[in-house]
Amino acid sequence: MRHIYRCPLRWADMDAYGHVNNVVFLRYLEEARIDFLFRPEKDFQQGSVVARHEIDYKRQLVHRHHPVEIELWVSEIRAASFTLAYEVKDDDLVYVRASTVVVPFDFEAERPRRITAEEKEFLRSYMDDRPGTEEEEAVAA
Repeated sequence: MRHIYRCPLRWADMDAYGHVNNVVFLRYLEEARIDFLFRPEKDFQQGSVVARHEIDYKRQLVHRHHPVEIELWVSEIRAASFTLAYEVKDDDLVYVRASTVVVPFDFEAERPRRITAEEKEFLRSYMDDRPGTEEEEAVAA
């Protein structure tokens, strides 16, 4: 299953050429991640920190007044971290593919922590077993 976030584009997101600035995509990923993790029914209350981002820019996103769709899913779960994958897209047109390694964090103790059984169950429900689109593109090329 994938989590869908409809991300609004803002006037300030645009660069001098009328495209969404590449740096802004990090904020879009953050908004989708927060929308996914911090919901009333499943909340990572103790917090989390980002350990790593990887972003592949596929094409330019021209600023417009309607949202762009961000699909988010879990690609890996480890004992004390998990990886989220994203596609920023319109239908079948992909602008960005990205991933983020997230580490659950205990801010009171000021250290990383293990993923709880409840969190792991929640994350597993968003594991996506569809074939990777990167591999499909490479084969088609």
